[in-house]
Amino acid sequence: MKQKNKNIILATEFVVLFIGVPLFLFFEENIIHPSSVLLPILIALILYFKQQKDFHLRDLIRLNISKRTWLQQFFAVIVTGIFLLVFVLIFEPENLFNLPRRNPAIWLAMLGFYPVFSAYGQEVVYRKFLFMRYSGLFRKRWVLILASAVTFSFVHIVYFSVLSLVLTFFAGIYLAWLYSKTKSVLFTGIIHGILGFLIFTVGLGQHFWLDMMQWL
Repeated sequence: MKQKNKNIILATEFVVLFIGVPLFLFFEENIIHPSSVLLPILIALILYFKQQKDFHLRDLIRLNISKRTWLQQFFAVIVTGIFLLVFVLIFEPENLFNLPRRNPAIWLAMLGFYPVFSAYGQEVVYRKFLFMRYSGLFRKRWVLILASAVTFSFVHIVYFSVLSLVLTFFAGIYLAWLYSKTKSVLFTGIIHGILGFLIFTVGLGQHFWLDMMQWL
């Protein structure tokens, strides 16, 4: 009975955090940018992590990845980049390389900002925290990966783009699988950052940045 009650509490908490909060951001017009809530969330999570007996802060920067895995992911990133480029050429040719062409300074700033302040933070939330906190609720590996992908995709409703939801769902499955394989949040953050930078490079950034077009 105690375990059942614990699961009910965890499930309620999961829904509030990963469904309720994105819905609040979606309907709250006064929030300047959805990313504005990421920093306080990360601070709260670090405090949570420090209370866990089996956690060390170095877990957040561990990068013991084999050369084979690096090469495999490098190849996967190249293939993904080609796919995104072809997608833009077919469906949004007018936006091809829109950010680097029209505002190279912002584009270069994204190279430093996005991987560090956005991609890595999202990996801490949707991979490290979600896997640590809710592995008992989603006992099967594939269910945990799916839960991570669905919630990761769902938070992108704040960008009002169906394409954003679709791309982040498949990216979420990939990144959750990669994290479950490597147990390195830093590595998944690096891959996430590269994929995000590709998005902003090829011409799909407007689906992930609410007011990007005003900078072009």
